[in-house]
Amino acid sequence: MLQLLTSPRTARTVRGLLGTVADAVRSVVAPASLAERQADVEPVTAPDPAGLYEADEIPAVETIGAAAREYERAADQARRADRGKRAAKKILDKLPAGIYGGWKVSRTPSSRQTPDLAAITRIFKANGLGPVPMKRCADSLKVEAVEVPAVPVAV
Repeated sequence: MLQLLTSPRTARTVRGLLGTVADAVRSVVAPASLAERQADVEPVTAPDPAGLYEADEIPAVETIGAAAREYERAADQARRADRGKRAAKKILDKLPAGIYGGWKVSRTPSSRQTPDLAAITRIFKANGLGPVPMKRCADSLKVEAVEVPAVPVAV
């Protein structure tokens, strides 16, 4: 029992809970302190990737607007579909393989592989190679509607 209370995982869980409780108390006692702490963080923007349109190749504003609307619509549909898929998977993941009312539930081994970072880290440490080299994931494309002020026309 004592080992359970002193394990690193338990310590992280307790620290996380204490941080959550502290934030909850601060939000009641001094809500501005939480906002000030987050206000210092500036939003990070990624640099433009290679292969962008040249100035003379940029499509018409109407074409860009239509593409942005379509992207936003498709992204919203994908988010809704992903939420539904996750909710259904919570139930289906717990079922043993079998047939349930016309639906066959089974599992097949994946052909995909991913590096075992724990093993790689052990090898790097054992051979004194320093930290495991990492690279950033691809930047995310974000599209959002903004208000465009009307440009006054000089007569």
